[in-house]
Amino acid sequence: MNIQASRLASPHEHVYLGNNHERNERRTWLVIAITAAMMVAEITAGSIFGSMALIADGWHMSTHAGAMLIAALAYRYARRHARNERFTFGTGKMGDLAGFASAVILALIALLIGWESLMRFYSPVAISFRQAIAVAVIGLIVNLLCAWLLREDHAHHHHGHSHSHGHDHHSHDHGHPHEHATDNNLRAAYLHVLADALTSVLAIAALTLGSLYGWNWLDPAMGMVGAVVIARWSWGLIRDTGRVLLDYVPEDEDLPDEIRAALETGADQVTDLHVWQLGPGHHGAIVAIRSREPLEPAAYRTKLSHIHDLSHLTIEVERAA
Repeated sequence: MNIQASRLASPHEHVYLGNNHERNERRTWLVIAITAAMMVAEITAGSIFGSMALIADGWHMSTHAGAMLIAALAYRYARRHARNERFTFGTGKMGDLAGFASAVILALIALLIGWESLMRFYSPVAISFRQAIAVAVIGLIVNLLCAWLLREDHAHHHHGHSHSHGHDHHSHDHGHPHEHATDNNLRAAYLHVLADALTSVLAIAALTLGSLYGWNWLDPAMGMVGAVVIARWSWGLIRDTGRVLLDYVPEDEDLPDEIRAALETGADQVTDLHVWQLGPGHHGAIVAIRSREPLEPAAYRTKLSHIHDLSHLTIEVERAA
């Protein structure tokens, strides 16, 4: 016998934003302001003093500022539309979508750096070592400051909300978001800043050795190394954000096993289980249970109450023949 009920509208909110969503949004805007100010200063100084190194670095920073703007706007959009019922499971994945876009931009930047470095092997350019080193050092200081602002910080704790609904076979529950969840939107902005810092470090090393020993080839060589490292970061971010967007359950995710272990006791058998990420630290699950002695949905929900990042739960109970 099937125990059935219908549910046409959700009487509760589906807000699945990360613990530090607003803090991360503020910091991202601050980093954009710092990066944009540095970019304008470099391009202006380069134009006044006729320095191509300053102008090139300024425009290079503009690409990262543009990518971080995607992250900031995603935070803003997700926050403003968090309670929009048109988003069936909230806007928690907006950060992963922005992170995916930023990762693609990061990959393009890696290709451009690699191409420019390759061209410099064939057509070397005159380098003003002292001026170029000064630009790289300033850029590194700015990027390290921005990286510090965008670091993952798990010191802030935020408690979620929970409530239950007395339906015949559907039960919905909102748990607490996982305190150590990865915010892929923040991670994307952080990697852009880190990529800029890496190019600065490699440039300082190459320019210093080049000025001492005349190794001009070291500058494009370090550029190639930086391009490869940035490309690897980009691929990792594309892979991780793409998996979230496609509701992929990672191999190291033990949530499905936890759910089965908690529910499959006695005469109860889990016949269908779907688990996916709703946002940073938030997961949703749909569970179908067949039992010769079915319990109320609230009883099964209680069995799963220890799983704090299970924020939305739908339970369907079917009586076995």
